[in-house]
Amino acid sequence: MKLNIAFPTTGCQKFVDIDDEKRLRTLYDKRISQEVLGEDLGEEFNGYVFRISGGNDKQGFPMKQGVLLNTRARLLLSDGQSCFRARRSGERKRKSVRGCIVGPDLSVLNLVIVKKGDTDIPGVTDLSTPRRLGPKRASKIRKLFNLAKEDDVRKYTIARTFEKKGKKVVKRPKIQRLITPVTLRRKRVRNAAKVAALQKTKADAAEYAALIQKRLAEQKAARKSEISKRRSSRRSSKKQAENN
Repeated sequence: MKLNIAFPTTGCQKFVDIDDEKRLRTLYDKRISQEVLGEDLGEEFNGYVFRISGGNDKQGFPMKQGVLLNTRARLLLSDGQSCFRARRSGERKRKSVRGCIVGPDLSVLNLVIVKKGDTDIPGVTDLSTPRRLGPKRASKIRKLFNLAKEDDVRKYTIARTFEKKGKKVVKRPKIQRLITPVTLRRKRVRNAAKVAALQKTKADAAEYAALIQKRLAEQKAARKSEISKRRSSRRSSKKQAENN
């Protein structure tokens, strides 16, 4: 079985091939996220504490946390769950996954160093891999370099230099959420547009209310005149009947 040992502090990892069944028995029947003592895996790991973070069986199926089996299972997976990437919204798929209990059918087991031991592991704890990319968001750059609000964040971006077609190229990330005079002006324009739209809505509502009142008054006056006309016509018809 291959052990993929990773050390997050240095960002390094290394494959270690162990064929001794006695050493591997200490890993069997343990689950993902459980801790393993380094002494059980060999003298070179004295003092180390490892945490099981995953693995693959000999057919390449990944281990899934929460599946309490040491064999494979077919699960109906949806978006947001591990071991599945949805291609369409709402998509679900039945897929084979390996249970989270370690067994002899695994080909690779991933281990993370929780506690460093007495001696260094060559290629893991004695090296340091620098981060290729720095932070991109303005607030995270300020936090990394302990900057004040007045400092110019653009001067502190981490650049990456490489050669392309015989030319030296320097790449810097585009800073996100950077407050500039342009963004402030756009914000003022947006706020002014909101205020203008609100005032226009209020003016339109007042104009509509006045128009409704005017229409109601006109309807009331028209009805009043119609009623007075009917009354006058009735009176005139009565007078004619009396005269006849």
